[in-house]
Amino acid sequence: MKWLALILALGALTFSAAAQTADPALSAQRAAQLLERAALAMAEAEDARDRVDALTETIRAYEDGLAALREGMRRAAIREQSITVVFEAEQERLGRLLGVLQSMQAAPAPLLLIHPNGPVGTARSGMIVSDITPAVAEEAMELRRQLEELALLRELQSTAERQLSEGLTGVQEARVALSQAMAERRALPPRFSMDTDALLQLMQSAESLDGFAAAIRELDSLSDPLQPLPSFTAERGRLLLPVRGRVLRGFGQADAAGVTRPGLILAAEPRALVSAPWHATVRYSGPLLDYGNVAILEPEGDHLVILAGLGELFVRAGDLLAQGDPVGLMGGEAPNREELIVSTTQATGTDLSETLYMELRLAGEPVDPSDWFTTQDQ
Repeated sequence: MKWLALILALGALTFSAAAQTADPALSAQRAAQLLERAALAMAEAEDARDRVDALTETIRAYEDGLAALREGMRRAAIREQSITVVFEAEQERLGRLLGVLQSMQAAPAPLLLIHPNGPVGTARSGMIVSDITPAVAEEAMELRRQLEELALLRELQSTAERQLSEGLTGVQEARVALSQAMAERRALPPRFSMDTDALLQLMQSAESLDGFAAAIRELDSLSDPLQPLPSFTAERGRLLLPVRGRVLRGFGQADAAGVTRPGLILAAEPRALVSAPWHATVRYSGPLLDYGNVAILEPEGDHLVILAGLGELFVRAGDLLAQGDPVGLMGGEAPNREELIVSTTQATGTDLSETLYMELRLAGEPVDPSDWFTTQDQ
């Protein structure tokens, strides 16, 4: 029964490593539902009154569905591998077990009880067979269950690959449609029409992100006061990260080159949607120094959220954003079906190849965003 114990131990480890949330089949079922919802949302977005909002929700649904699908595929691959490893390690013994089972099935029952030593030997052999049969039957049933699970896992992965391909096509179409919808927006609000030259001069004279963020606060004197937005401070500790991904570097944590930054570095997928974490005014949007595309959002007086490293920007200075509104997309090339299958199976983490830098500033000074945002993996 050693091989059976090993299987159960590996199964327990796999369950624990998967955070005890769901098995591969349940993960794939959830993913299929999310992708189905995304496909439906994509179809409805064509006729939506607010196409930008509809497409934004569509992209989020696709990203959630694809993430769940990849997790299900990863768990299925790990589970399949654990079963296969046990089978290979126990191949010789399992072969003997199958041989015994086939012999017992083929031989007539009376012959199994006949012993050369006569009635006493026959009685003893009968006692031994009666003791061994339940254990053999139990191993046989467990072997059958494992084989059935292995076949189910392989079928699940085949179906998931097709869903993955359809989901990738859908999210790419939604991102292109969102870019087009954002390009067709209204003209700039009058509030920032007189700030254009000042912003341009400020950008050209900026020597660092720190100096630029501090100086941009001085532009408030050029503008009319706006209606107060919902309280940003009241949401401290409950804000969602602006992009689906995980924290790669924490506040003040040195990177591989030994450089420390007063913000978070978030690892995200190529072309992932970046959203406004709270209702805000866009104070700046565009390239800046060597930070790539930068968006500076003002969710509340004396508070600035700086997002740097986007591949594509949807917003312009002066735009008013609601929580969850699209700010832009991450850069990079969206992975194809084959690349995602490889990275999912091998769990290399290469799907989070883009980085978004996020700072939070209070009265011009950087503060740790981890105190404000829920930084667990999204």
